Amino acid sequence: MEPKLFAAIPVIILLPAIGALLAGLLGKRWGDRFAAVVANLAVFSSFGVSLYAWWFLSNDAAGMVYLYKVYPFLKSDLLDIGLDFRFDRLSAVMSLVVTGVSSLIHLYSMAYMKGDRSHARFFSHLNMFVFFMLLLVLGANLVVMFAGWEGVGLSSYLLIGFWYEDMEKAIAGKKAFIVNRIGDFGFLLGMLMLLMYNQGSVDFFALERFANSGVPPVANELNMTVICLLLFLGAAGKSAQLPLYVWLPDAMAGPTPVSALIHAATMVTAGVYMVARLSFLYVHAPIAMAVVAGVGAVTALFAATIGLAQTDIKKVLAYSTVSQLGYMFLAVGSGAFAAGIFHLTTHAFFKACLFLGAGSVIHALHHQQDIRRMGGLARKMPVTHWTFLISTLAIAGIPPLSGFFSKDEILTAAFLASTPFPMVYKVFWACGVVGAFLTAFYMMRLYWLTFRGEPRDHHAFEHAHESPWNMGTALVLLAGAATVAGALGLPGEGHLFSRWLAPVVGKYTLEPQHASHLTHWGLIGLSVLVAVAGLSAGLLVYRSGPEGVSARIARAFGPLYRLVAGKYFVDELYALIVVRPLKAVATFSYKVVDKVFIDLLGVNLPAWTVKGIGVLPRMFHDGNLRSYLLAVVVGVLCLWVVL
Repeated sequence: MEPKLFAAIPVIILLPAIGALLAGLLGKRWGDRFAAVVANLAVFSSFGVSLYAWWFLSNDAAGMVYLYKVYPFLKSDLLDIGLDFRFDRLSAVMSLVVTGVSSLIHLYSMAYMKGDRSHARFFSHLNMFVFFMLLLVLGANLVVMFAGWEGVGLSSYLLIGFWYEDMEKAIAGKKAFIVNRIGDFGFLLGMLMLLMYNQGSVDFFALERFANSGVPPVANELNMTVICLLLFLGAAGKSAQLPLYVWLPDAMAGPTPVSALIHAATMVTAGVYMVARLSFLYVHAPIAMAVVAGVGAVTALFAATIGLAQTDIKKVLAYSTVSQLGYMFLAVGSGAFAAGIFHLTTHAFFKACLFLGAGSVIHALHHQQDIRRMGGLARKMPVTHWTFLISTLAIAGIPPLSGFFSKDEILTAAFLASTPFPMVYKVFWACGVVGAFLTAFYMMRLYWLTFRGEPRDHHAFEHAHESPWNMGTALVLLAGAATVAGALGLPGEGHLFSRWLAPVVGKYTLEPQHASHLTHWGLIGLSVLVAVAGLSAGLLVYRSGPEGVSARIARAFGPLYRLVAGKYFVDELYALIVVRPLKAVATFSYKVVDKVFIDLLGVNLPAWTVKGIGVLPRMFHDGNLRSYLLAVVVGVLCLWVVL
């Protein structure tokens, strides 16, 4: 079916760009309130246009794809790349999630960032981030997607290091930028290979035709595997998977709304979206899909173990994000692309609510972030408490909240995956089950130590208060979405989400192995049992606070606990085997190669040589006419003597 033109697409993208320019250029002159209102208006308007575009698309039962071509960026005999945008059912979901969650985060930020001396700059960067994310999800080819991909990397650097006067925060922003460049190098190589094999085009329509051509079959599968693995390297960097996850926990250095924006619905989900968008490539590379699923499963379990021992409220949620992204990759790597996007959507709601709830607590406690010094806040902050509890139960997988439906669907897809490596996927499923138990455990720990029990810092508790109305409104709306969004993923014919995405990824979704109803119900029951067991274990261990049973367990498992609390010392290991050697090479290059071979031997020595050669002639060229006449006379006499 031929794509049709749809003029609403560029409006969705341009509104946040206009907001970023107005807030950045005029905000300082016209005041903080102007910058905040303009930025909010831009993102809410973009959300409104996205809703209209979704409604327009929903009236087309065939799943039409709409395009908007701005201009041919590069067009020659070898290249055909245009600045084109695409709006289909997958990009409709992503644009709604990005603009919807971002709108609530903008609303929340009006109160959270009030009084900051760089208020206008913050909202300008926030709008710029949304603009680049929309460019990423609405691009009609890999080049436009890559432009947005790099743009969100730049924006994240600016937002994470927003308070750049603090060296720790500046370093965190730099770390995020550099680690993402490692993954982006893989993305770029994969894109260049596709340009080479697909006659200079990386348009998604052309790539789909190329992937399904099957010529030549053997070489095509090998090429597909290499290309998909390179693209996944980019996804692992952007979506914080092993081994490139280390930037994301440090991204907590930015303001809390930034943490919610980056970790909930925007930048970190870009890798999952990219794999789902290129599902037509990945289904032809089963080894690459197994790698995607395996990295996702191991990351989900690995990050969940680290979350058990963190004491910073935002760091716990950061490792939770890494873990939940692992589940999304487990889904798309198992061929359940709709399930991966469904968990991306539900996660956007409950994780944004959790981060903003954490920000509400930090705001109330005057920037206290250590959960060991909290407690009893349920009485002082009822709105924050109840919304945080709902989102905690959602991420733990308690029915009928949204996280239960999306996570259960992922685990079922992994268990019944119809791939060439069924037993390997059973191991991935087991990692996912253990990770689900640990998720419920550390989320109950986080909730209980923050909101329940007796206050452990009485001074901070006395001054604690509920957040302003705009912060509370964002929390309530996100908690409501986390409660009801699961209805989109009811099993069977009622699975509205899968039916919606069927025209885009349906024909590439791997049909699961046939299993009896008893097996399906058993997997659902196990999922609920694991969630309840994790929550119950967390309650038993932390009911008496951080100094009770949990302290005795920590002492009993001393070395292991210190290993987990130290995040397996991965950062220290990277510093030892990567950072220090590179610094040594850089120092050698500067002091020896640059200073000696380039500056001294390559530039200065030739200059000094020429200068030295010119010293003697320069003695006779002093500009004195008598000297020149004397030289002429002496020269003539010498010639006369010789001749």
